[in-house]
Amino acid sequence: MTSLITREEALELGRLRDQKDILALVDRAWEARQDHFGDSTDMCSLVNAKSGGCAEDCGFCAQSTYAEAETPMHAMMEPEQMLEHAKAAEAGGAHRFCMVTQGQGLSPRDFEKLLEGARLVTEHTNLKRCASVGHINAKRAKQLKDAGINRVHHNVETARSYYPEVSTLVRYESRVRTVEAVREAGLETCVGGILNLGESEEQRVEMAFELAEIDPTSVPINLLNPRPGTKFGDREHMDPWEAIKWVAIFRLILPKALLRLCGGRSENLKEWQHLAVKAGLNGVMMGNFLTTLNTDPPKDRKMFGELGLNIARQDDNGKNPRPDNRSGFLDGETPNVIESYLDTTEDAEAAGITIRKWDPSTQLRYTKKKTIPPRPDGAQNRWPEHEVEPTPSAPGLAV
Repeated sequence: MTSLITREEALELGRLRDQKDILALVDRAWEARQDHFGDSTDMCSLVNAKSGGCAEDCGFCAQSTYAEAETPMHAMMEPEQMLEHAKAAEAGGAHRFCMVTQGQGLSPRDFEKLLEGARLVTEHTNLKRCASVGHINAKRAKQLKDAGINRVHHNVETARSYYPEVSTLVRYESRVRTVEAVREAGLETCVGGILNLGESEEQRVEMAFELAEIDPTSVPINLLNPRPGTKFGDREHMDPWEAIKWVAIFRLILPKALLRLCGGRSENLKEWQHLAVKAGLNGVMMGNFLTTLNTDPPKDRKMFGELGLNIARQDDNGKNPRPDNRSGFLDGETPNVIESYLDTTEDAEAAGITIRKWDPSTQLRYTKKKTIPPRPDGAQNRWPEHEVEPTPSAPGLAV
């Protein structure tokens, strides 16, 4: 992917601190977004189809075996449950739906459940279908495609040079190989990372240009929402203006990628989310995240609509995964179709649809780990200053 700025220019923009200068950068990124995508949007929603007990050591994740945080747990969903959540996402205005499982990969039995869930979503909704199932080979990627999946998500998480600080049990190259297997199967790729893991500004630029080399269809940007009891559990939230600035820089480095803001956007951006949209976003992750709550879909639709962006759903949505939800997009036309959204129980019942949004606050159980192995990199898990760490009772740390 050809970038609109050089590494040196990106680094210079990264040093901006004055809000007026950042607003000028936002305007520049907005123009780049309009040049490549017009008023089109690409709104996504997800379901946490399986959670907890991951043997990887990613420093940001409460699901890791090595984290002292309580682990959000639930077994693999049944295919019919995945369909139920997909219908709720569609009713809320999402254009695509992603079925997400914890990062190790799936057993043959669980993988078959996910494939059947994908088939049901393909058959019974007009959503584009995505999957995030950890590390896979080309064979599994082809099975996903045959089941109706359009796109597979697999993050690199951070810059190659900073990656050993984030994860040690899975090499950066292994993540890239998974992306290559997805592309080999003829699927779209969704590859991004997390900002505010302790990386430098230079490493943020490095990650963006590495993503440009990978050239994914979609790039999700996450802002760290620190989980107490993880390696990065004591980090402060990112300054909203810093986050907005880096969204704009990523847009200029990745002008043709579908850029979306995902985890941590509410906690980090607060009332400034609309400005992040203007900094070049194609969409956001609507509804709830894997283990945390998010804003309601009506607020997201309003946020994009007030900027003149077209959030309408199209009849051919599920058949045309790229670049977005506009059937006439490649011809420069974006039909203005207004539809009713089902945002209340009464709306849903009248339409004969049961809407039960993915809600991690009620649909996850949190389990304290009996024993916690030391982190492979020797680092300590951390808590915010206002929280007290549990007292170690053994070298392996029991809680």
